[in-house]
Amino acid sequence: MQITEIYKSLQGESTYAGMPCIFVRLTGCNLRCSWCDTEYSFYGGKKMTPEQVFDEVESLSPHVGLVEITGGEPMLQERELVPLMQRMLDAGYKVLLETSGERPLERVPARVVKIVDVKCPDSREGDTFHIENLEVLQLHDEMKFVISGRNDYEFARDFMRRHDLAQRVNAILFSPAFSKNASGARDASNCLLDPQELAEWMLKDNVPARLGLQIHKLIWDPALKGV
Repeated sequence: MQITEIYKSLQGESTYAGMPCIFVRLTGCNLRCSWCDTEYSFYGGKKMTPEQVFDEVESLSPHVGLVEITGGEPMLQERELVPLMQRMLDAGYKVLLETSGERPLERVPARVVKIVDVKCPDSREGDTFHIENLEVLQLHDEMKFVISGRNDYEFARDFMRRHDLAQRVNAILFSPAFSKNASGARDASNCLLDPQELAEWMLKDNVPARLGLQIHKLIWDPALKGV
């Protein structure tokens, strides 16, 4: 497997926000989102066997706990990743998988919590979601929309309603896009869309979604890696 980094921090997003978590960031992505804040994961990294990855996770969290598999796009390494996630589950870890949903997800172990980041139009990667993935979603899964303006918001709102997402998953997350070059200030000034404006749109339309902020970027310098 090609791995960019493995580290321990607080979960910054999703309904698990604020919880201690081990992050396994896989190298490689086939999408190029305009606001991507992990471009450093596109290339490089180091080769590790699944056993080495598991051992490093275990050394960081020996009493099990929460693990997130992220990237890049982790499902590009599906062949090695699927059995690794199953091994983590069997060992007692709670496993989250953050994915764009551009790759098929039917082989993901059932107990993994899929956090599927459907790309909105202003990401420049709209229409990449593998629509068949809707049929493999479970009630513990989550769907996320990163929103940088009104056009993105309306896409997310309409997608959510058209596919009745509130009945398919545990949570729908609307998250304001963050400037990928943000540094220094640890506040909402780095958001490409004012969270207050997004909140007001959501309240006006009574959407069954939750506003999500990347809290790790409000705790640490947004440019800092490994947090």
